[in-house]
Amino acid sequence: MSAPAGSKPAEPPADTVAAPPAPRQFPWIKAAPWLYTIALFAIWEASVHLFALPQYVLPAPSVILGAIIQYWPTIWTNSVQTLYTTLVGFAMAVAGGLALGLLVGWSRFIYAGLYPLMIGFNAIPKVAVVPILVIWFGIGDVPAILTAFLIAFFPIVVNVATGLATIEPEMEDVLRALGAKKMDVMLKVGIPRSMPYFFGSLKIAITLAFVGSVISETIAANSGLGHMMLAAQSQFNVPLVFAGLIMLAIEGIAMYALMAWIEKRTTGWAHRSGMAQGN
Repeated sequence: MSAPAGSKPAEPPADTVAAPPAPRQFPWIKAAPWLYTIALFAIWEASVHLFALPQYVLPAPSVILGAIIQYWPTIWTNSVQTLYTTLVGFAMAVAGGLALGLLVGWSRFIYAGLYPLMIGFNAIPKVAVVPILVIWFGIGDVPAILTAFLIAFFPIVVNVATGLATIEPEMEDVLRALGAKKMDVMLKVGIPRSMPYFFGSLKIAITLAFVGSVISETIAANSGLGHMMLAAQSQFNVPLVFAGLIMLAIEGIAMYALMAWIEKRTTGWAHRSGMAQGN
């Protein structure tokens, strides 16, 4: 029934007035990496001064920051070089690892034949392979790129092959009963199932690629952070050595975050558990 013309609308009861919005909580989860990093450097700085450690043993973060500012042109040039060789080797590892992983996961015969060979090759320390690469390709970018490729290649292959090899037999039997061929099972079930494994392996592979590049740069390169740190070590310039380590850590964290972002954007549907997001 409508209210009479000219009458005022009824006011809501006092107990139905909207409550004030809850105070906005501090985003502890997002701030946690910064808080832990600041705490680490604060403890590091205090420990150096408390125990009176000389710079050639352990420089304080403030000293390392001074070295970064002082040698910034050199650090920047070598950082770009290391990032370049790492990304090229990583891209090769992604392409080759994905292709070989699909091949290994395609057939049990191929899996049984190639997997022991890959394990044996992966067990060889890559630092022992660098001199061979130098003999073949000389000193320069190529040994660093290939070392990054070799060390990042194995995790990608293993994860892709694992994703294909863990298809439930019941699901495969049902698809076969419905007339699906092996290629159909691979394209519609196997590859989508292996994608979370693949993108998850990228986070591991990119950090290992940095390890491969730096190993090669300390042995057979004229530039790069590994070469810079080796030259600084020979001059007992320990702050510059730690500055190189800090730059490596920053590049590694940035690339890891990029891979994590790609993983979340492409395979977010595969992460439904809330255990990793708990307090």
